[in-house]
Amino acid sequence: MYTFNSREELTAFVQDEIINTTEALEILQCSRQNLNNLVKREVITPIKDLPRDRLFLKEDIVKRKEYMDKKRVASS
Repeated sequence: MYTFNSREELTAFVQDEIINTTEALEILQCSRQNLNNLVKREVITPIKDLPRDRLFLKEDIVKRKEYMDKKRVASS
């Protein structure tokens, strides 16, 4: 659980730690279709679904990227 002592702390957290679909695609280096598939299979869970976008915790996306990179190296 996250606790914020001021509006400024909350704003900084959101700006640094919450990312949208486009930013997630850049980090994961994958297609929108692949990201949608990961969400559908509940591998990655968005923190908010919007009509034309999703929001994710950056930490979740970075963890998935690290997993994908390890998997690529192992299969090489």
